[in-house]
Amino acid sequence: MTTGTTPLTEHTDPWSPADLEGRLRDVARDHYHDRHPFNIRMHNGDLRPGELRRWITNRFHYQRHIPVKDALILAQLDSPPLRRMWMRRIEDHDGRQEGQGGIERWLRLGEAAGLDRGTLLDGQGVLPGVRLAVEGYVNFCRLRTPLEGVAASLTELAAPDIMRTRIDAFERHYRWIEPDGLAYFRSRVRQGRRDSSEALGLVLEWARTPAEQERAVAALVFKCDVLWALLDAVSTAGERERG
Repeated sequence: MTTGTTPLTEHTDPWSPADLEGRLRDVARDHYHDRHPFNIRMHNGDLRPGELRRWITNRFHYQRHIPVKDALILAQLDSPPLRRMWMRRIEDHDGRQEGQGGIERWLRLGEAAGLDRGTLLDGQGVLPGVRLAVEGYVNFCRLRTPLEGVAASLTELAAPDIMRTRIDAFERHYRWIEPDGLAYFRSRVRQGRRDSSEALGLVLEWARTPAEQERAVAALVFKCDVLWALLDAVSTAGERERG
């Protein structure tokens, strides 16, 4: 079951920045994928090794496309300061050189869980539903406005909390994974807080009209649905395997 799409409210007067921020935070709280049954099972320690490896494999397909979608947003930004700010996000995932960055840390998570790096890079084991969800998100950032692309990234408002929960769950329940493999989660606590603060500032500055504000909220709902659909695909594959 996915979160579903929240209908846009038709309002004639712009929301105040505080009201818009509140609505965005409500979406990030109420629609974020920490509520998905698969994530709940993960954090409760109920996943079998094969299920956890399947999630790592399919989530990596999403992770490796983050700098791609950020490059598409970057190409639409019209000032050097904005481009420099957004460029840092790409460097956070791709690294400044080989062996650095979030993608490398996710590969190390896979290796710590017993997965082969080459298999992860080849995309073997990525489910069709995951490919469609990720492609939909990349195309969203390619075709929509910078406001909508930046607003979609605001799932980061909830990311630091889920990362702290995830670190605790892995340390308590999945001790067969080497501790060094959790470096990605640790780095995203700080980065997620910084990135969400910057992105929220841009959305509050850019979304002035009722239509712009509604598009920003809808973009964030869409991104939550992407993450939910990814977990739906992973969870369904596990159910078929158990059946």
